[in-house]
Amino acid sequence: MTDVPVQSGRPSRLRNFFKLLGPGLITGASDDDPSGIATYAQAGAQYGLGLSWTLLFTYPLMSVTQEISARIGRTTGRGLAGNMLRHTPRWLLYLVVILLIFANVINIAADLSAIGAAIQLVVPGPAVLFVVPVAAASLAAQILIGYERYARILKWLTLSLLAYVAVVLVVGVPWLEVGKSLIFPQHLGADQITMIVAIFGTTISPYLFFWQAEEEVEEQVSGGERPLRESPAKAEPEFQRIRLDTYLGMGLSNIVALFILLTAAATLHANGVTNIGSAAEAAQALRPIAGDFAFLVFALGIVGTGLLAIPVLAGAAAYALGEARRWPVGLGKPWHRAKRFYGALAVAMVLATILGTVVPIDPMKALVWSAVINGVLAAPVMAIMLYLGSRRSVMGRFVLSLPLRVVGWLATTVMMLAAVLMLML
Repeated sequence: MTDVPVQSGRPSRLRNFFKLLGPGLITGASDDDPSGIATYAQAGAQYGLGLSWTLLFTYPLMSVTQEISARIGRTTGRGLAGNMLRHTPRWLLYLVVILLIFANVINIAADLSAIGAAIQLVVPGPAVLFVVPVAAASLAAQILIGYERYARILKWLTLSLLAYVAVVLVVGVPWLEVGKSLIFPQHLGADQITMIVAIFGTTISPYLFFWQAEEEVEEQVSGGERPLRESPAKAEPEFQRIRLDTYLGMGLSNIVALFILLTAAATLHANGVTNIGSAAEAAQALRPIAGDFAFLVFALGIVGTGLLAIPVLAGAAAYALGEARRWPVGLGKPWHRAKRFYGALAVAMVLATILGTVVPIDPMKALVWSAVINGVLAAPVMAIMLYLGSRRSVMGRFVLSLPLRVVGWLATTVMMLAAVLMLML
């Protein structure tokens, strides 16, 4: 009889732990979208293990930046655009929102193309036949499914990242060399610097800031809670939850990104394949080297991560535009109470689908443009977040601590330098 509570308690504790995870887990997992997969695979194919250290270096910078965005959302009850509307010049808000929407639509188009190409590797047929239903299903889910159910679906989709863990386990990675490469970076030339900038731009992206802040607001509203400025007694446990959720989510993101890089290094680079044009090309190149299992798992991982990332990209754009225009926003609202918000979602998805199917756009060029815009936009948005998070008029008594501000400004400086290098190279 004494075994029953123990057996029933473990699943309960696991469920409670899983409930603690939400915006941070989903945000981190969505960072490994098909465009990110292509970037990490290219880094591994071209330079082997030489750039693996970048994913260790970006982890604390990424985690602190996302924690700051989450704290702003949970403390104020508004997303980043909503706070910018009240505390920054209007021209700055609109410039950021326009660039964010432009970059996100291009990124969605590239991700849809990658999903279509990945499915095409497994199921013969024109890619457009796969892209349009995927886009339509994603949009319908965002509009018709309530926030709590939709958040659960997105959390389950994060399991698609385990595909890349499975691939690493079967390709034979030289772990001793991996350990050395993480600690002792190799000599860097101009080409490596270009790839490092691409990795930074892929890992620390503005849409992630906007999404996580807004999802903290969604969690607050769906739970019937008030912003922490109005309910200070709950601040400490909420900040602990945010930190746990964010650091685990960003850790998962960077570990999976590292595994993708390691897979490409141990298979493609080791066999002289050094040029990867897309995530689907990476999967196809794996087949003759690592076998059908690695190929299939890698390809299915592209589909799963794309399905997770697309609503995050579209949602971040719609949230930013909606708050900037003072519209009712939120995936927790029925469509008839937030028509313009859902209309913005629909327009972003339709434009991206057209770009990904009808317009003869090169997916890699689309990713380059998206990376450039995100790279240029990231540092200013991070500076704005630090400005907002340090003001008592915004955060009340919960202004950012000194350690968060120091690491936040370090991350901002790194992204600023990355943007300058990107434009110079």
